[in-house]
Amino acid sequence: MNIHDVISKSKNGESFSRCDLISMLSLPSEFIETYLIMAEANRISRSLTDNKAEIHAQFSLNLSICPKNCKFCSFAKVNKIFKKETRLTLEQAVTTAKQFETDGANAIFVMTTAHYPFGKFLEVSQEIKRNLNPETVLIANVGDKSAEESKKIKDAGFQGVYHALRLREGTDTDLDPKVRKKSICHFREAGLKVGTCVEPVGPEHSNEEIAEMILYTNSIKPAYSGAARRINIPGTALSQYGMISELRMAQIVAVTRLGVSRDVKGNCTHEPCTLGALGGANLFWAEAGANPRDIEENTENGRGDTVAACSALFKETEWDILKGASSYYE
Repeated sequence: MNIHDVISKSKNGESFSRCDLISMLSLPSEFIETYLIMAEANRISRSLTDNKAEIHAQFSLNLSICPKNCKFCSFAKVNKIFKKETRLTLEQAVTTAKQFETDGANAIFVMTTAHYPFGKFLEVSQEIKRNLNPETVLIANVGDKSAEESKKIKDAGFQGVYHALRLREGTDTDLDPKVRKKSICHFREAGLKVGTCVEPVGPEHSNEEIAEMILYTNSIKPAYSGAARRINIPGTALSQYGMISELRMAQIVAVTRLGVSRDVKGNCTHEPCTLGALGGANLFWAEAGANPRDIEENTENGRGDTVAACSALFKETEWDILKGASSYYE
């Protein structure tokens, strides 16, 4: 691979093939060619958003032992991290959402585990919506849904959803990849914009797997794509593989930016870090409450970042922060 050809192709707005993406992902993370790819991704992300990064905020309505058994998730029954379910009250959910709005989050994500009662989710979400400013963007992060359920999510006041076909879905999870893909179709048909990500990346994932997932995320015309590394849950089966470095994650974030259409302005990473921002990430998440990457019941006391902390990381890499509603869901 000639790195100058890659940069020239990118600047001309040409698309990259699976082989191109694999070649870029195969470069050692510390090579100058990798840094040039990160710089080009950074340039693209800044140009698409007028140098304005976004901070979205997520909280969970519940913490529950989940039978879907995603091996990378602290909620998974198989991982035996948590022993009982807890749920936010209606008042707690509204208070948390309003606080994120006050803090300046560009979008607010309401998350549940797979078996949280759907009717309860709609009830709580409608109350949250009623208590937020009309322009505040509300996004759902829920399990697989039918076409009818997807329409109800839209009617409850959501503008979009987060939904991902995870790496090794169906192998590292008890979920059917075909059902995940079908849910994404249902969400889109209901008028919900779908944000997604190449995740959760571990050292065991091949460059071929990652490249194929980049191309899949592009195919669904997402609100944003991006990449996130797997956070190890101590004592679980996947912890034997370790974690990729922030530099490797930044490389994958950058290659994802080059591999996804310029119609997609957003390029996310998680967890927030300056290297991710340098690699072309223009979207970070703040988190509160239950977190599938944390063993603390309230991630504010663990891995979760605040809106202010995310803002500070972006400012260290000379990103401006968008004020007001997210531009990714327009």
